[in-house]
Amino acid sequence: MNTPLTQAFPELSHLLEEDVKEAIADPAYLAALVNSLPAAHQATKDVVDISTHDEELARAGLAMQDDLNRLRAETQAAFDHAQELKRRWADVDREQREVYQRYAPSFLLMRLRHATTDIDVSSERLASEFVKPPEVEHDADTSRAVDTFVKEFREQRKMYHKRLMWGDKCADGKVVWRDGR
Repeated sequence: MNTPLTQAFPELSHLLEEDVKEAIADPAYLAALVNSLPAAHQATKDVVDISTHDEELARAGLAMQDDLNRLRAETQAAFDHAQELKRRWADVDREQREVYQRYAPSFLLMRLRHATTDIDVSSERLASEFVKPPEVEHDADTSRAVDTFVKEFREQRKMYHKRLMWGDKCADGKVVWRDGR
């Protein structure tokens, strides 16, 4: 008998047509016939080998489970720590910018202008208090008061003019503020 079945499976060429019909009619006989083929034996062996290999891999995976869980926990802890550091970095960076802002040239110039105004007001107040008529006049006290006034007034006006000069130079771009970072 030469059919496509016997061409694909030459092992079945010894079967008679009645045997093939009987195998098709009886599922148990067909199963026994198919399982007797070398290809079926090889397929069964391959399935067993693959199953054995899968079981070995599963055992190896289970053996690593505790280590993997520990590593997962360590990784999560490291990630959480990194996230906390990232949040903290934002705070530190903001604080640093605020500190550096206090030393920016524009801010320093503004502080110099305020200090110049403050020393001007202070020296003018000192002069106004000096020219007020004293309640009681004593020549020795008056001489000492004049000396004290002149010394204080002169120092304050000197500081005022220095600050005014520095402020003007800064405003004209003739002063370069060092960054300091």
